Amino acid sequence: MGFSINTHDGWGVVKVGDFQSLEEARRAFTALCQDPWYQQDGGIKGLELLQSTECAKSQRIDWFAFR
Repeated sequence: MGFSINTHDGWGVVKVGDFQSLEEARRAFTALCQDPWYQQDGGIKGLELLQSTECAKSQRIDWFAFR
């Protein structure tokens, strides 16, 4: 089982990174949500934290929408 973070923008979905632990993924997710570049870019619509397993589809754990 692993965790990943995706960005969502007008062009689609981009994977930002993969993480081994939920704690590590949450730290990165929180940092990206507070990152001034992501907040001011205007093209990034949101961030998504996912849990992935080998045999199942990824499940969303958290979502953050930029305004």
